[in-house]
This record gives sequence, C-alpha cells and structure tokens, in this order.
Amino acid sequence: MRTTTKILIALLVMAITQSCISYKFNGAALDYNKYKTVSFGNIPIRAALVYPPLQQLFQNKLQDVVTQQTRLQQIDNPNSDLRFEGEITNYSLSPQAVGENAYATRTRLTISVRIRYIDNVNDALSNDVTVSAYRDFDSNQLLIDVQDQLCEEISAELVDLIFNQTVGNW
Repeated sequence: MRTTTKILIALLVMAITQSCISYKFNGAALDYNKYKTVSFGNIPIRAALVYPPLQQLFQNKLQDVVTQQTRLQQIDNPNSDLRFEGEITNYSLSPQAVGENAYATRTRLTISVRIRYIDNVNDALSNDVTVSAYRDFDSNQLLIDVQDQLCEEISAELVDLIFNQTVGNW
C-alpha cells in the first residue's frame, strides 16, 4: 500500500508539474493563424538631451522581447502583419531630494518613448502608445558612471510596458 501511495503521489506531482511547464503566460494575445510576421522601424532619439547608445539599446530590447515572447517571424518589410515604429521623446534629469545644504541629494533620469503599433491585419487594434519610466540615483554619483545601467533598467521597463499595451492587448 505504501508503494502504491508513493507512485500515485509521484504521478500526481508529475502531472501538475508538466501542466505548469507546458503553460507559458507571456501576455501575448495573438491569433497565430492570422499573425505571422513583425517588423521594426528605426526609433530615433528626438529628445533635447541625447545619449546616443540609448537608441540601439532600446531597439534591440524591443525586438528581442517581441521575437522571444511571440512566434512572429521578424522581417524587414513595413507591410508585415505587425509593425513597431516611433521615437524616444524624452531623456531628462531632474533633482528629486534636497539635502540640508539646499543641493539635490537624489537625481532622476526619465526616459519617454512614443511607439506606433501598426496592425496590418486588423487596423482597429493599431495603437499609438507613449510610456515613461525613471530611475533615481545619488547625486554624488556622476551620470556617466551610472548611465549605462540606468538606461538598461529603464529600457527593460519601457519595453515591458509597450509589449503589454500592444501585443499583450492589455
């Protein structure tokens, strides 16, 4: 009886584990019978303050997330089933916390992106999305020392927001 119970428990655990593993929630709400391809336009920086590596970093993150979390084939054709294009509209620094000497003790880096999500299969689902994200850092640090890490983190958050508001259809 003990062996039978152990076997039943093991089978139950395997069934639960396999059902959990086979279910992958990535937020994509696409009918893959209709949507096969995706393309990306350039996403230039149109902000007053420009950090040149941000353009490529952001574009790569967006392409990676969309192609890794969907089954869409990336093509270089603006007439693809889905298309992402837009611009980085804001890259700014602002003081956040003032210390006892009236100088900022924290600085905020904010990045905003406007994305045009073009659905060539169902135009009603096309969308124009503007998202912003920020990270604070100690004002005693130089921006040049933290800029790459902050841009990496902010870009990842922006891409998640864009994915959820477009392909995720949230």
